[in-house]
Amino acid sequence: MSQISDTELISRILKGEVSGYAILVDRYKDLVFTVAYCIAKNREDAEEIAQDAFLKAFRNLKQFRGKSRFSTWLYRITYNTAVSKKRLKSIPIIPIESVNHFGTTILEDPEAEVQAGEDEKASLLEKALNALAEDERTIITLYYLDDSSVDEIRSITGLSAANVKVKLFRARNKMKVIISGNSHLIYA
Repeated sequence: MSQISDTELISRILKGEVSGYAILVDRYKDLVFTVAYCIAKNREDAEEIAQDAFLKAFRNLKQFRGKSRFSTWLYRITYNTAVSKKRLKSIPIIPIESVNHFGTTILEDPEAEVQAGEDEKASLLEKALNALAEDERTIITLYYLDDSSVDEIRSITGLSAANVKVKLFRARNKMKVIISGNSHLIYA
């Protein structure tokens, strides 16, 4: 059943085969969590937001019209849930200074050294992402991790297509500046 399309799964769920919803959750749990985390900046809150978003989506599945991809509709619910929770709970923003960094160490195992280099790159990318405003982080995540189109991001965030493009451009430039300031970690 995991090979069927979202549309077919939704049709079956609406006909009473609710166990199919677990497949949809499994398909989108990572990216829903990522969108929630981009806004909440806290694992526990992001997990709660993701659960709430999936529950809201399930309860409102009849309202899904199929005019966009199911993932776009679900991410819109997630985005709105996260923003609402942040406003209500005043979820604190974690400062960049508290982001974990991997120290540079000389390792004897060449494979471990390569992995340490990859860890440093991942840490640097995470630092660059965390330096962005929440809407920029969300747009970058949707565009690059979910391969969402500008139009899908527009639909999820409620921004105009032009605004999405501008924010995407600015966010990429901000990340370049942050990464280029640490280029010794990337190209070492």
